[in-house]
Amino acid sequence: METTSRKQKLIKWLKRLGFWGFIFFLLKGLFWLYLIYWVAR
Repeated sequence: METTSRKQKLIKWLKRLGFWGFIFFLLKGLFWLYLIYWVAR
């Protein structure tokens, strides 16, 4: 019983982390593209 609730908590936490991780890497990628563009021009 206890392991299933722990697994559900872990899955919920990983989904939240995955969402914020995606946002973070998206913003970081856009920042680097902008930086390269700014230096190149």
